[in-house]
Amino acid sequence: MLKERVFSGIQPSGNLTIGNYLGALKNFSVQQDLYDCIYCVVDMHALTAGIKAEDLNRYSYEILSLYLAADLDPEKSIIYFQSHVPAHTELQWILNSITPLGQLSRMTQYKAKAEKHADNIYAGLLNYPILMAADIMLFDAKYVPVGDDQRQHLEFTRDLVEKFNSIYGETFVMPEMLATKTGTRIMSLQNPAAKMSKSDEDINGAIYILDSEKDIKKKIMRAVTDSVGVIAYNKDQAGLKNLIDIYSSFTDLSPDDIVKKFDNQGYGTFKKELVEVVVDGLRPIQNRYNEYMSNKDQLEEIYRSGAKKARKLANAKIKEVCDKIGLIEL
Repeated sequence: MLKERVFSGIQPSGNLTIGNYLGALKNFSVQQDLYDCIYCVVDMHALTAGIKAEDLNRYSYEILSLYLAADLDPEKSIIYFQSHVPAHTELQWILNSITPLGQLSRMTQYKAKAEKHADNIYAGLLNYPILMAADIMLFDAKYVPVGDDQRQHLEFTRDLVEKFNSIYGETFVMPEMLATKTGTRIMSLQNPAAKMSKSDEDINGAIYILDSEKDIKKKIMRAVTDSVGVIAYNKDQAGLKNLIDIYSSFTDLSPDDIVKKFDNQGYGTFKKELVEVVVDGLRPIQNRYNEYMSNKDQLEEIYRSGAKKARKLANAKIKEVCDKIGLIEL
């Protein structure tokens, strides 16, 4: 029986945080045993961030190594670089022709970045959602593991699937959001109202997967809490709630169990144990990451093999699309 397909990708535009690990990477190895999985390093997307060439190269290798360190198996999953499969951008161009400009300009992330960088906006940022849709549609992914902050992009993809299918006939699978049991949305340690981000301007706001024990300790001990002084799990104590979510995601203990465990204990005691939980949780992936990064020949073999498999699937889909829209086959 054929498994339903999952597609996911991470952009190599900065150091990945524990939010990326808990919300995505930690779930990948579980997903590959349940679904037909395709995991992409979306390096073409990273170009919209104005990234330097040397940084894009380094981050791309880092994410590939972190995929593997998180127990992704290239024999079970297809793992590759987006730029090695030209069909991504070929399908994006085709989808451009049926995408309303107004819909693109209303995308939340575009509006936020446009307001922040009003004097420096490029077409790639506006068209970003179309490439993201092409990534998903190219492989007929049934499920896409995204967080609530990406829900609008998935709805946009669903709109394009529906529109293309209505114009040219059934061609693409309608994708759905894949919910995961782990990976509560992790917020900034310095601003618990904002998601923890690899692009956070405050280095103390994010714990990176590759952070040293010293840096992890410093960031957690400086994390924003409150003046209440009581270990509790509620929205009124947002900073503490976020730290409890991190503890819960690394240990699989429920927030209620964690509150009971630290009943009548201060924030300092809780933070010190949280440091140990995070350091112990990241140590295995950091060790495996270092092993992969020291063997570029192995990495090259993996991404070349993955690209070959991905191109086979993608080229078949592009041929079908071109036939539907009337392009003449070479």
